[in-house]
Order: sequence, then C-alpha cells, then structure tokens
Amino acid sequence: MGHREDLLQGAKRAIFEKGYAHTTARDIVAASGTNLASIGYHYGSTKALLTAAMLSAIQDWGDAMGQALGEERDDDPADPMLRFWQRVIGSIRSHRALWLASVEVMIQSEHNPELRAQLAAGMHEGRKGMAALVTGIPEDELDEVTIRTVGSAQMAMMSGVLTQWLTDPSTAPSAEDVVAGIRGLGGPGLHDQVPGV
Repeated sequence: MGHREDLLQGAKRAIFEKGYAHTTARDIVAASGTNLASIGYHYGSTKALLTAAMLSAIQDWGDAMGQALGEERDDDPADPMLRFWQRVIGSIRSHRALWLASVEVMIQSEHNPELRAQLAAGMHEGRKGMAALVTGIPEDELDEVTIRTVGSAQMAMMSGVLTQWLTDPSTAPSAEDVVAGIRGLGGPGLHDQVPGV
C-alpha cells in the first residue's frame, strides 16, 4: 500500500476507535504509520481525509452486507424476511463501531456541505439496494417508485432497529420480533401486496 491508502485505512481505524468528531490528524498518523505532511499532500485536509474514510467504511460495510444478505447457508431459516433481519441485526452487533460512526457522521454533515451531498447520494443508492433485497428485482431493473416507496420504508425500519440496538441492546427487538411487527402492521393481505414479505 502507498501512503494514500495507508492514510485511508488509518483514518478508518481511528474513526472506529475514537469517533468521527474526536479523530485528529495525529491519531490518523499514529494509526497509519505515515506523517502529517502526507495528509495534506494526498487529501488536502484532515477533514477531507475523514470524509473519504467514512464513505469508504460505509461502502465496505455495504459490500459486506450485500454479500452476506445474498448468501445461502444451510442454517438459514426458510423465511427470507427472517433471514434478512437476522443478518441485519448480526451486522449491527459485529460492526457496532461503524454503525455508531455512521450516525455521528450524519450529524456532522449538517456542518459539512460536501459530506452532506455525498451522504445524500449514498442514501439513494441505499434505498435502491434495500428495494432490491426486499423485492428480489435487480437494482438496475427497479423503477423509481419502488425505490422511493419500498426502499425508503425498508431503510426507515433499519434505522429504527439500528437506533434501538445502539441505544440498548438488552431490550432491542430480535429478528423474530421485527418480522412479527412488520406482519402485524401490514394486516391481512400483506403477503399479496409486497413481494418478499
């Protein structure tokens, strides 16, 4: 790896350990084995590097999550929705530092227009990915209405479950609780209205 990639990886480690707002240039240098001048040379500023690191971490998580959700395993339940939520909650447990950092970076984006614009663009991609997972339709074949409705609703549910798991894991809903709640909210005929539910 070159200094640019070392800095990016070091910044990600520092964000996970200290949080987005509390990570300094010196933290990044210590975690990356580089020097302070490298930050300016490769990224222009510590803020730009932190933004790149956070977006890279979210992309890494998205790739890993997409792969995990697409895998079929022998121990998977037959219910695809239950399998989905088990994997989501498993990710919250195994990637807690990333999830916490993503909440923090969303708050920080209020004061960073570039970061806010990048997160907004990522939000659309997230809705698309969620809609594809729920409907089984490939992302490039989804229409905007499905992305806006199904994708947004799925993302909203994930955000709510995430908040509960980050705040108090001991009382957060299990995958079974989430599935029962979704089906309870849908009432009769939900299975006929939304594919994958």
